Amino acid sequence: MNSDNITIVVADDHPMLLKGLVGELTTHNYNVLATAENGAQALEMVIKHQPLVALLDIEMPLLSGFEVINKCLEKSIPTKFVILTSHKEKAYVLKAKKLNISGYLLKDEPFSEIENCIRKVLSGENYFSSAFDEVFETKVSPQLQKIKFLSPSERTIVRLIAQGKTSKEIGESLSISHRTVEKHRANIIDKLDLPPSMDALTAWTLENKEIILSL
Repeated sequence: MNSDNITIVVADDHPMLLKGLVGELTTHNYNVLATAENGAQALEMVIKHQPLVALLDIEMPLLSGFEVINKCLEKSIPTKFVILTSHKEKAYVLKAKKLNISGYLLKDEPFSEIENCIRKVLSGENYFSSAFDEVFETKVSPQLQKIKFLSPSERTIVRLIAQGKTSKEIGESLSISHRTVEKHRANIIDKLDLPPSMDALTAWTLENKEIILSL
């Protein structure tokens, strides 16, 4: 497909970054249909134009890039979405994977990487920056595998711990004794291969809070 046949909407709340990216796209003959400096505008432009590709920042006023994508998916908009961001924390990577976003790139990558990503997603492939793949493989996936070993009741307790609940509050909400909660915690610690202390489980749940609460 020729680049002038590839329609694009670009959204970023940093005017200079937005101008620079649009300039690069235009120079390389891509058909930029519209730009947006906040999430609400981005949503409006994507729904109105239904471009082949939307390049979105994550953190924007009014709606985040993820929220824009979610709303477009609810409306069955056929656009392929590519996130351009400075974030590579596991919470963002996990969210992108769960939304099945087509592409996820770092803002400091060369324009050739953006072009490569656009071509890949339009051919039906997902394209994640190697930095994001590394985060998923080393930080997200191993924790997801560990959580799979937990029983449904143990997962519930882990979620409640991640929400900051004490053993007493967990027992009250699940109508079980404090002793039963402590027994569950001990089993969870064993299954997750954590050091044998309740503090270790609390620390683990805080570190992996986004993963746990996403399940």
